[in-house]
Amino acid sequence: MKTIFVKPLTMEKKWYVIDAAGKDLGHVAVAAARILRGKNKPEYVPHQDMGDYVIIINAAQVAMSGKKFTDKMYYRHSNFPGGFRATNYADMLKRKPEFPMEHAVKGMLPNGPLGRSLFNNMKVYAGSEHPHMAQKPISVEV
Repeated sequence: MKTIFVKPLTMEKKWYVIDAAGKDLGHVAVAAARILRGKNKPEYVPHQDMGDYVIIINAAQVAMSGKKFTDKMYYRHSNFPGGFRATNYADMLKRKPEFPMEHAVKGMLPNGPLGRSLFNNMKVYAGSEHPHMAQKPISVEV
């Protein structure tokens, strides 16, 4: 029996919304990455963008276990001497409330052009409001 490949142009992409309030950061990120990759569909192939669009709301109210709220660190470097910077999760949540969720999901996507295009299919909002109601997103329970 031959394998059936679906052409990306003929595929219909759906919109999903995930409410992250009170949920574990990793669990929400895994659910979002699976939908973005398209692993929830029977026609999944690893080399094509078969996934759907994901909206994550209430990203600022995501839960962290243990002492990660104060001990988890995010690192960056400016590529200049002495340009190494570290920020903990609590400070990052004040500065950029969407960043921890985006960072977690981006780490679960493939590296390269496919991963970058998949990452553009995700929208993260710190609050419960989002401008994508016209797409009629389907709610996903994590």
